[in-house]
Amino acid sequence: MKGQLTGWCRVSAKGREVYSFINALRRKGVRSFGQYCKNQVFYCQVSRRDMEVLRETAQEYHIEITVREVEDFSAGLRRKTKRVGLIIGAFAVLFTSCYFSSVVVTIDIQGNSQVCQEDILAALEDIGIHRGTPFREIDFPQTENKLRLMVDGIARAGMHRTGHRLVVEVTEATPKPDMVLDRIPCNILASKEAEIVRTTVLDGMLMHKVGDYVFAGDLLISGVTTDDTGRTVLHHAMGTIIGKYKEEVSFECEYTLTESVPTGRKYESRVLHILSLDVPIFSGKSKFESAVCESREKPVNFFGAQLPMSLETQTYTEYAEKKVTLDREQAGERLMDKIYLYEKNFLPDTEILSRDIDEEEKENSLRYTVRYTLQGDICDMREIYIK
Repeated sequence: MKGQLTGWCRVSAKGREVYSFINALRRKGVRSFGQYCKNQVFYCQVSRRDMEVLRETAQEYHIEITVREVEDFSAGLRRKTKRVGLIIGAFAVLFTSCYFSSVVVTIDIQGNSQVCQEDILAALEDIGIHRGTPFREIDFPQTENKLRLMVDGIARAGMHRTGHRLVVEVTEATPKPDMVLDRIPCNILASKEAEIVRTTVLDGMLMHKVGDYVFAGDLLISGVTTDDTGRTVLHHAMGTIIGKYKEEVSFECEYTLTESVPTGRKYESRVLHILSLDVPIFSGKSKFESAVCESREKPVNFFGAQLPMSLETQTYTEYAEKKVTLDREQAGERLMDKIYLYEKNFLPDTEILSRDIDEEEKENSLRYTVRYTLQGDICDMREIYIK
């Protein structure tokens, strides 16, 4: 181990007075090891610090020597110290390690299920905490209180440091139950012209029976009743009245349309996010007048370890307005898509008993008229105003 630290050389000596040369080295205290003679040549290993004495002795006895420096720790270190780039790189790695250990590299939010993580990060950004913020500048108790007041739905917030990570632990507030106004006197009226097929009354007095035909605005469940003594009692009428009714909806599609369609041209831009610094790594910019942007972000890994940086790629797809000419079959397919969307969005809780479609072709368009027979809740609550 000592030889590895001080360094040593392998020496071969050749000459007539080689044995006198060996004895002279011993007298001068030159330490050597691994000594042996072969074909009138003396081989040994000598410490690097004794090489000057060895060369002087070899010159004195007219000995020809060959020196080869043995690869060891100290020799490699001396050789590498002459490589300026390696030294700069080592200092850069050391500086980077020290810097990343003293600033926020990752913000880890824990305990949130209802509160959006982006809202918490935005609040921390407003407070002045983001990737790259020195830990020494963070006032943890004050930040916890500010975070709790700035973000709705947080009952308590706690923060602590774990290496280069800032861990934010939140406890969400228990949501208040929805207030049901079940004490306000009200009637239930018919919202549509329909035939009653089923009734369920929880409070109030039923005004029509199953099989009756009612018009929009007719009283279905009354919130005003009279007891045996003749006293008027006001109720919050509650119940479900299921009626069968008809509905008519029209959809139209022109044969010649102007639509935005992709041209096939795309443009990509990349941005390297290093802590709070955004470094664009592209030249130029998109010249598309109309485009749809798709963004995807990928963390940067180094030998399996995730670095505090990510690469965001934004892909712009150019769109241009183009006139599209449809035939009757294509227009019909588009109208059926409109009917499907209408039923999905406006009739999700309504049973469709029948659907009749009338087709009408005009000069420049195709029109579908859909006549539905539906069955669903026809109740409309109306408050009773008391003077």
